[in-house]
Amino acid sequence: MTTTPHHERVLIVDFGSQVTQLIARRVRESGVYCEIHPYDRVDDAFIGGYDPKAVILSGGPASVHEAESPAAAPAIFDLGVPVLGICYGEMTMCAQLGGSVRAATSASSDGPTSWSSANPRCWTASATWATASRCG
Repeated sequence: MTTTPHHERVLIVDFGSQVTQLIARRVRESGVYCEIHPYDRVDDAFIGGYDPKAVILSGGPASVHEAESPAAAPAIFDLGVPVLGICYGEMTMCAQLGGSVRAATSASSDGPTSWSSANPRCWTASATWATASRCG
């Protein structure tokens, strides 16, 4: 009987980012097993059988302001594991968890960024600051 070894693994949900392979490479270089799966194949049933120790939502060309924009499987947020959103992955996570994402006031997505958390349970709000600015 052949069995598939069960690794402690990180799931990378790919929304079409140009750097998803680089993200996976960096995770693997850290000694962590990970797999990349396209967002439209990662549904609640897939999540139920996958058992990741963490999830990375990669970026992509979409915008949460577009009709029919891609979304992460809702089960991802109920796993009780860390979830990291990068670029679009962060925007969809914010929108799906009840936050709001405003359109940029300039054509550039680089440069100073500000955010705030209305959730006092957010670790960044409780452990670091309630409103933050980061200069790119």
